[in-house]
Amino acid sequence: MSSNNSGTASGRLGTFAGVFTPSILTILGIILFLRLGYVVGAAGLGQALIIIAVANLISVLTSFSLAAIATNMKVGGGGDYYLISRTLGIEFGGAIGIVLFLAQSVSIAFYCIGFGEALAAILGLSGHVTVQLIAGAALLFLFLLAWIGADLATKFQYVVMVFLILALLSFYIGGIRQWDTGLLMENWGAGESTASFWILFALFFPAVTGFTQGVSMSGDLEDPGKSLPTGTFAAVFLSILVYFSVAVVFAASTPLKTLAGDYGAMKQIAMYGWLINGGVIAATLSSAMASFLGAPRILKSLASDKIFSFLVPFAKGYGPSGNPRRGVLLSFGIAVATVFMGQLDLIAGVVSMFFLISYGLLNYATYFEASAETPSFRPRFRWYSKKISLVGALICLGVMLAIDFKTGIAAVAILFAVFQYLKRVSAPARWADSRRSYHLKLVRDNLMGAQKDPEHPRDWRPYVLAFSNDEEHMKPLLDFSALIEGKSGITTAVRIIQARGYRAVKLKAEGEKELARIISEKESSAFSLVLSSEYATNGLSVLCQSFGLGPVKANTVLLNWHEQYVKNDDPVRFHDYRELIRPAVQSGCNIILWDQKELNEVPESSGKQRTIDVWWKDDDTSRLMLLLAYLITRDDHWEDARIRLLACYLDRDNEQIMQMLADTLDEFRIQAEPKIILGINETVFLKTSGQADLVFIPVSLKNDDALMFGELPADQLLPGLKTVAMVMAAQKIELDSSPEEGRAGELALLFDELKHAQKRVEAAKKSARQAAKSATEFIQDADEMQFNDPNLLKHLKEKIALQEKAEEANKKVLKEQAKLKEISQRAKDEGLAVENENQ
Repeated sequence: MSSNNSGTASGRLGTFAGVFTPSILTILGIILFLRLGYVVGAAGLGQALIIIAVANLISVLTSFSLAAIATNMKVGGGGDYYLISRTLGIEFGGAIGIVLFLAQSVSIAFYCIGFGEALAAILGLSGHVTVQLIAGAALLFLFLLAWIGADLATKFQYVVMVFLILALLSFYIGGIRQWDTGLLMENWGAGESTASFWILFALFFPAVTGFTQGVSMSGDLEDPGKSLPTGTFAAVFLSILVYFSVAVVFAASTPLKTLAGDYGAMKQIAMYGWLINGGVIAATLSSAMASFLGAPRILKSLASDKIFSFLVPFAKGYGPSGNPRRGVLLSFGIAVATVFMGQLDLIAGVVSMFFLISYGLLNYATYFEASAETPSFRPRFRWYSKKISLVGALICLGVMLAIDFKTGIAAVAILFAVFQYLKRVSAPARWADSRRSYHLKLVRDNLMGAQKDPEHPRDWRPYVLAFSNDEEHMKPLLDFSALIEGKSGITTAVRIIQARGYRAVKLKAEGEKELARIISEKESSAFSLVLSSEYATNGLSVLCQSFGLGPVKANTVLLNWHEQYVKNDDPVRFHDYRELIRPAVQSGCNIILWDQKELNEVPESSGKQRTIDVWWKDDDTSRLMLLLAYLITRDDHWEDARIRLLACYLDRDNEQIMQMLADTLDEFRIQAEPKIILGINETVFLKTSGQADLVFIPVSLKNDDALMFGELPADQLLPGLKTVAMVMAAQKIELDSSPEEGRAGELALLFDELKHAQKRVEAAKKSARQAAKSATEFIQDADEMQFNDPNLLKHLKEKIALQEKAEEANKKVLKEQAKLKEISQRAKDEGLAVENENQ
């Protein structure tokens, strides 16, 4: 299909017919003919030009954003709504879609009321009812055009454009004939009106809102990516020239008082007043027609996305072009209701607020897309910077609040309310937006920021690899891992498939689907990972050492105790969980073996407080268990749980030892009840923790791979307990480290040592220079003495002593330089910036 920029091709619109024409006809509409003169008269030419400039600044900045985002994706139907929803997501898209549809529908009434006022004035009629009846008749006429379709409406636009051009030519000719430079200078200042700057701005702003009419027709365009920026910029810049020039002609030909008191001043200035009447009628009808075409198409796109279930019936289109007749009918109903509310100026303020919200979000959406810095952001429009979009969004927000602070806040609140509603109830999005790209950008930035800071024990948090090849065993692991994350860690659910070749590829793909389903059903925040390896232990060892990115590395492996013995010919099952423990520990990962028999929520009516027992031996494993117990209490269902610290490594029980344990807990800043357990055996153990809701016990592996709690086999203790986490620490765990300790403190000490070494080298060099200078001066004095001088021998001895002192000083310099070089190398190895030690 060939491109046709002046018309349609097989029902598809080109740049001129689909974008430029509806945009320019809407911009050069009712405000130009009936309100611009009043704005100049009320504000004076100076302020009027500022109002025009600020309003058009918003349209220009938004046009840049529109050009960038429209040339970066294939634009579907729905215009602004489509662009915002495909960038900011379903929630923002749904909220702005409703706002845009209402804004466009209300705009139909706005322009029809303007038509009613103009025609009533032409016919010499008066009264609000008369204006409303005329507006209603115009609405019915436009409704019929919109019902038939966009092709007929587009042809109607060409007729309107002829009248518009003739009206403007008539005005310019008449204005130039009446040009008075003295009057122009006199009209520069403010008029006698009491209307504030922002009230006048709100009245004028609908004049520039028409530049997105072409965007609303995006679904009917032959080449949206090319037509939208070209047609929009052409319409915007032409309209800027028209508005500035018309304002100047007004000020140069008519006193401010006359302009402020007569909405029909343009007719009095023009060479042929009846052409202005024709231009007003044509402009208002064309603007209303453009809105009548745009609003139903926004609604149709919104309904097609099935964001709001009650809007789904409006997705149906009729005829070859898919004309949204149901949306046309709804827009007609809204416009009729608005017309019979009356008051053109009041409606202008409402329309201004609606469009400012949509323009602000369009700018922000483009800024959001660009800020994600995704490789897919490659707009064909080259003259773009994300700063332009940010400035545009901020100006829109500022202007909203300046026009009417309360209404602006209310509008933002309504948008936010719809956003929150959709966030809670909306189905999954049917498209990819830019949020994921933005989050990935934040991940990159934050990882790089974390990498620059030295590691510290205070930063430790659980990065868990939950291993299971069985669905029923994986589910409780995900539940427990979510608890020990403590809203700070990360869990990755892992499967290891023992296979190779094509079979491994097939089993891996099946495993990925099943694991994703399990995580989804559990509504878990865990990530998923499926590995294929001929040997499970080798795969686990490599994974534990390599898993992660930058400072985020796996530090804990979680296994299910019950996943022990299975058939050896099953490639997706572990042969024995124990074969995974040693490689994980050797790779530096802590081990948790999870034995769950009962982990249900305690009914609120039972009045029972949960109990978590931590069997304490005052080692790294004990500290890890205590920290995990605390993290579990961050969960809403476990926040009232009682932690008991059961010290089982002591040989006596007295007040001093109890105080020591209490002090230890105080240093750790963890609330727990210390208790000393003497003479630990199976009976004592089960009697102590048999009723606890969750028990942490430290375990170790014997040479025969038997899992032991001290001298007690773990598998003998488990049947008498409800739920158990058997823990083995492979890392140093510190719960009371100060900010000055750790790698940061070590680097600080090394830095201080480096500085001291540099100072010692400088001091040694200074001493060497002084010794050399003293020796040189003495030698010169000694050389001048006569051979028979009685003090010659004494001077020779002093000369030798000074030379030896200078040599010692030089040796000390070399020694201190060697030390400095050694410390400098250590500092370089640790990543510290080092000055040249040879200076």
